[in-house]
Amino acid sequence: MAEAKPKLKKKKQKKNISEGMVFIRSTFNNTLVTFTDLDGNVIASSSSGAVGFKGSRKSTPYAAQTAATTACEQAKVHGLERVDAFVTGIGAGRESAVRAISANDIYIKSIKDTTPIPHNGCRPPKPRRV
Repeated sequence: MAEAKPKLKKKKQKKNISEGMVFIRSTFNNTLVTFTDLDGNVIASSSSGAVGFKGSRKSTPYAAQTAATTACEQAKVHGLERVDAFVTGIGAGRESAVRAISANDIYIKSIKDTTPIPHNGCRPPKPRRV
């Protein structure tokens, strides 16, 4: 009988990145925080659901703050110090996530709102005739 070899898990490499970007996507149900380097390669990420919040508590500002703090700790291991912030969405956790990042000793150079806005969008439904 052939013995199964145990798979070796590849050790995560510590990167030395001082500048990067942070993407905060805040919806009505969740908040996602992703740290990347300047090329867009993901360094660290977290969300309200991954931190342990469930249901309607995922959409709270406190859950977004906790998610941002967790992602900051992961990103600091790689030496991240300065970021450009890109905020998308209209959820409750937008501002609290940005505040949590700056409170965790990561300098935010700029904040840009990248929420898509329709320039007259889809055609509305025809009026109802009663």
